[in-house]
Amino acid sequence: MGDSFRRKQGLYLFLFLCFPGALCVSSHYSVPEEKKTGSSVANVLQDLKLGKGELSARRAQLVSKSAKQYFHLDTHSGDLLISEKIDREALCGQTDPCLLLSQIVLENPLELHSIVVKIEDVNDNVPKFSTKEFDLEIPENVSPNTHFPLESAQDEDLGRNNIQNYTLSPNEHFRLDVKSEEDGNKYVDLVLEKPLDREKDSHFGLTLTAVDGGEPQRTGTVKINIDVLDINDNSPQFTHSEYKVKLKENSPQGTLVSKVEATDLDFGSNEQITYSFHRMPKKIYNLFHLNEITGEITVLGQVDYEKETSYGMSIRATDGGGLSGHCKVLVEIEDVNDNVPEVSVISITSPLAEDSPLETLVALFSVTDRDSGDNGRTMCSVETNLPFVLKPTMDNYYQLVVQSPLDREKVSEYNITITAVDQGSPRLTSTRIINVQISDVNDNPPVFEKSSCEMQIRENNIPGLLIGSVRAADLDTEKNAKVTYSLLPGKVTDGLVASYISVNSESGNLYALRSLDYEQIKDFKVTVRATDGGSPPLSSEVTVRVIIIDENDNAPFFLYPLQNSTSPCNELVPKSVEAGYLVTKVVAVDGDSGQNSWLSYELLKATDPGLFSLGAQNGEVRTRRALSERDTSKQRLLIVVRDNGLPPQSSTAMLHVLPVGGFSDPYMKAVEVSKEEHEEDGTLTFYLVICLAAVSFVFLVCIVSFAAIKICRRDPRESFIAAPPHFPPARPDIPENGGDSQSGSLSRSYHYDVCLTGGSLSSEFRFLRPLIPVFSVGDPNLNLNQTTPSASQDIPNLVEEKESEKKVNNFLCCTPVSFFAW
Repeated sequence: MGDSFRRKQGLYLFLFLCFPGALCVSSHYSVPEEKKTGSSVANVLQDLKLGKGELSARRAQLVSKSAKQYFHLDTHSGDLLISEKIDREALCGQTDPCLLLSQIVLENPLELHSIVVKIEDVNDNVPKFSTKEFDLEIPENVSPNTHFPLESAQDEDLGRNNIQNYTLSPNEHFRLDVKSEEDGNKYVDLVLEKPLDREKDSHFGLTLTAVDGGEPQRTGTVKINIDVLDINDNSPQFTHSEYKVKLKENSPQGTLVSKVEATDLDFGSNEQITYSFHRMPKKIYNLFHLNEITGEITVLGQVDYEKETSYGMSIRATDGGGLSGHCKVLVEIEDVNDNVPEVSVISITSPLAEDSPLETLVALFSVTDRDSGDNGRTMCSVETNLPFVLKPTMDNYYQLVVQSPLDREKVSEYNITITAVDQGSPRLTSTRIINVQISDVNDNPPVFEKSSCEMQIRENNIPGLLIGSVRAADLDTEKNAKVTYSLLPGKVTDGLVASYISVNSESGNLYALRSLDYEQIKDFKVTVRATDGGSPPLSSEVTVRVIIIDENDNAPFFLYPLQNSTSPCNELVPKSVEAGYLVTKVVAVDGDSGQNSWLSYELLKATDPGLFSLGAQNGEVRTRRALSERDTSKQRLLIVVRDNGLPPQSSTAMLHVLPVGGFSDPYMKAVEVSKEEHEEDGTLTFYLVICLAAVSFVFLVCIVSFAAIKICRRDPRESFIAAPPHFPPARPDIPENGGDSQSGSLSRSYHYDVCLTGGSLSSEFRFLRPLIPVFSVGDPNLNLNQTTPSASQDIPNLVEEKESEKKVNNFLCCTPVSFFAW
């Protein structure tokens, strides 16, 4: 952990000194190492210019840059406390100053305050030598003032607490030469002051003492064993005084780092060279291995770029005579991308209201990577199909904010995957999943399946009958989704809609409050409102069309012949007609609709059953045979009309047919031609001229004939049972509830010329549309004054005909009557 922090400490200090604007606010404190846990470092309230309790209100958090959290921030008092005992040597090694960098993160608004704590050194380490004894072999011919380098002691303390001096036990041949290098370390050489004589002294035992400058002063000792050798006048020489190599971190054990080589010009044992590390700290021995015979340097331990970026090694080559040569090996560690980015979530807002405005802070987190260069540069992202977006702030901090409106009804929660990727090769990726719940607000009104619907109910229903139900769904939850139903005010004909129908506020069931009559109301519309229980409440409406289904409760009504208890309806027929002659057409209507208004006609009773026939579907009265002199002068036809309802209803009418002699051929031709004038209106004038001539010729004969018929009028009572009516199959192009519901069973246009008697000889009428007189019998509410589209189109031409016919209407005894029915 200390080595991990050591590699970045210099960079943090450099950024802090060179780019003070990179941090919002910086506060500097110092604390001695080895201080007890819980000790106070400083109170940050004054430096941060914050009041008491403001740290807690703004959710202050202390974020450490190191792997361990050495400090703890008391958000109530503002005290910065030690949470773990600090060992400066383990944390920073020989780096000075030893700084611990942290940041206080404040929210609402977001602020970053840099906290720099300097760890002060105390004299808690004694100087140490790498071994307990040093063994030296010195030739006896070595001249005075020759220097023999000794391995320096190591003291992990700094400054005055580090090694300040070396002392040597008293002797007459050797002294110490202490030197200070540019890096501040002190190196010691053993200096020969007096020539050696192996024959007198072949061995020397000395004690070397290292003394630091701390209080209290601490020392370390090592024993020096010196053997005096015979003459060896050539020392080993390396091929290079300095070797520079590069080594990738995490190289496996046994990887060759470099190979050093030295030569000695002596012979025999004096030329045999052995290699060894010289003046190297213990960590070099733990990381690298030097083959003393071949000079190969191989990897022994775990080489980590994040702990150390380079290593310097001093190699000593010693020959068999004790002479040595030295070289340096500089190993530069190359970084590899072996650390994944780390995502640290600082705060998160959950649940999040679905009506949260844009830019609302959802989460705050930071991303770090222990690698360097491109390997340590990171990018952070979230899925693109989310209503959130990442916003980088500063110093690798990110805010996750709302970028588009939220809708709980579509997505009630989000599992947001934060992906951090570095720029190394290959790239390393780490992910962090955070869960955000979305809370509901009343933003959805109740929704009906359709904006309008239809319901059917049969007429003459009992009050309180269930018509149907409407349903509205609300996508919200709990009370926001509780729906109640109500009727909006409205009118149905002459009454309020509330007097006709009611709705259950909870189920949406619609009930009829009164008995309905199809002939008075065929349909009506009501508006139902659905309101939820939210605040404020939301609502929607649906239009319900209630269709009254017809029941067969109306009997057919004759339009012709009229049955108004006045004079009977008489039809004049020339005695010279042949079989199949159209005498007249019986027309009836039914107040009901659909199948209930399909009418069939039947000749119930006749004076002479074999003389006339009645069309079951079209009501046409035709002659079955030619008239003879034996036929009575007055034929009575009792006609019954039935509808197709269940059960069927019927009405009867009496028609008098008067055979009349003396009609001329021109009139007969005029009658036949008149059948075509509805199709060819351009020939109307021509036929009128012919009719005028014929009427003038037979005027006197008609008056005489009419008087004779009145005198000889009689009432024979003969009846027969006609064949049952045959209904044609329903046509697909005519719907059941078609437009013929008000005008009987006629499905096409008919034009007939009939003769009217009983005071109508002096007038002529052309009916351009069905005429519905008001009688004392029949349904007063029956609407029969409807004009079909095709009849309306014929009005202009027929009006011209009527103007022409008015000129001769005083001369006609027979009135052409046109019935238009659909």
